[in-house]
Amino acid sequence: MSYKKRGIIYIIPWLFGFVVFTIYPFITSLILSFTDYKIIYQPKFIGLSNYINMLKDNIFWTSLFATFKFVLLTVPFKLIFALVVAMILNFKLRGINFYRTAYYIPSILGGNIAVSILWKLIFQDKGIINQILNNFGFHSLPWFSNEYASLLMLSLLRIWQFGSAMVIFLAALKDIPLELYEAAWIDGASKIKAFMHVTIPLLTPIIFFNLVMQLIQSFQEFNGPYMITEGGPQYKTYLYSLMIYDNGFKYFNMGYASALSWIFFLIVMLFTLLIFKFSKYWVFYSDEGGEN
Repeated sequence: MSYKKRGIIYIIPWLFGFVVFTIYPFITSLILSFTDYKIIYQPKFIGLSNYINMLKDNIFWTSLFATFKFVLLTVPFKLIFALVVAMILNFKLRGINFYRTAYYIPSILGGNIAVSILWKLIFQDKGIINQILNNFGFHSLPWFSNEYASLLMLSLLRIWQFGSAMVIFLAALKDIPLELYEAAWIDGASKIKAFMHVTIPLLTPIIFFNLVMQLIQSFQEFNGPYMITEGGPQYKTYLYSLMIYDNGFKYFNMGYASALSWIFFLIVMLFTLLIFKFSKYWVFYSDEGGEN
């Protein structure tokens, strides 16, 4: 058997999964977005009605704006926090491998239901966070009834899961040659200037990668708002993923949920394309000759 035939045989399982679990649902959802489909009845073609009704739906706009605020609040702080921790963990200290593992664990556990429930208990009226605030002389915050506090609470849960971005930053920091820092220090650069003119430019490809990945993941956030705030108060934490889920599996309006999913896909794709478009102005890649 030739290597080409063996290769085809090896990728058949992946091709099967890709077609059945990706391509087929992708195309089916597009078709269903133009129908009135209640799951228990046959789909009925209604053209663009789902998309027109979406524009008239106040909950749609509220959910969309809440999602934008969540993403804008979460992604920058998560990247900054991951980079700062990665720089700290880049030092050669005793037991540093333990700390690297400990800081990565939240990324493994942070998205599950148990942690969401724990987060809800921590931020309740008499939870640990409010007790700490009271001990320092501050008033308790209404984490579940105030729209700003509730959105901040959900963002903190997402920021807490910074481990995956941190590991990527840490690997990139280790690849930066020490000679570049030594040359900068010889020229009289301070540590801050060395960070701004050596570390950051060399990290821009990794920052770009983490930015795209964290943006997509933040748009898809579901467990936190579903388990902790249930979209409240007044739909202020009713993220877009919750709206898709409720319409599809709570109200069984699968046609409308499919239309919401496609608008969601286009929004995420638009943001991703914009990041790629403007990356040429701030992302620097080193070629084999060492030039930027």
